[in-house]
Amino acid sequence: MPKLDGKVAVITGATSGMALATAKLFVTEGAHVYITGRDRQRLDEAVAAIGHNVTGVQADSGNLDDLARLAETVREHHGRVDVLFASAGVASVSDPLGSITPDTFDALVGVNFRGTVFTVQYLLPLMSDGASIILNGTNSATKGIPGAGVYSASKAAVRSLARTWAAELKVRGIRVNVVSPGSIDTALFSTVPPEFREQITAAIPLGRLGTSEEIGAAALFLASSDASFITGANLVVDGGFSQI
Repeated sequence: MPKLDGKVAVITGATSGMALATAKLFVTEGAHVYITGRDRQRLDEAVAAIGHNVTGVQADSGNLDDLARLAETVREHHGRVDVLFASAGVASVSDPLGSITPDTFDALVGVNFRGTVFTVQYLLPLMSDGASIILNGTNSATKGIPGAGVYSASKAAVRSLARTWAAELKVRGIRVNVVSPGSIDTALFSTVPPEFREQITAAIPLGRLGTSEEIGAAALFLASSDASFITGANLVVDGGFSQI
């Protein structure tokens, strides 16, 4: 039987990369998936790529009106959420101390931290007992990567939220976990210089970048009954980079 047979899932920021791969996998495993994205064209393309059992909702996770509309759309059509993957985020590793601007700070914290808080809060009334909430973290939250201070801190805050929410929601059997990707071979890495890509790859114990599908598989594990005794945890998927 599919691992998410009959489940209703919401995945934010799922127009490309890891979140889109996760949405495709969730549908394959029997779920109806709501995906969000800020750009209507990219959202429509993602819906077409998934093909069936998917609903696209144009939404910016940093905009509370959009999050309220997302929750209302799910309520009207399905009335519940069994799996929430709060995946939407922005990244920057080019803002060392001394050059951080208020705009950069607000953009990173506004989506990664504030957006995660309110995505979960707006959808919480729809969450079924025994549901799974997955937050999108990063392995850099535990590493001192130059230029990534605000980004890493915003994701470290997400890790903290998972612990608190796991404790708060245990009475409903709702599990809250984090999946923390490392260097994943997404469109981002197609723009970096080859020597930088080689340097990153050489630092990964498994000797390669991860794939979006591998992040999807990790999210599926946390979403499914396979992880029924796991809550408050951080599943790091980085080829061993931050672990060895």
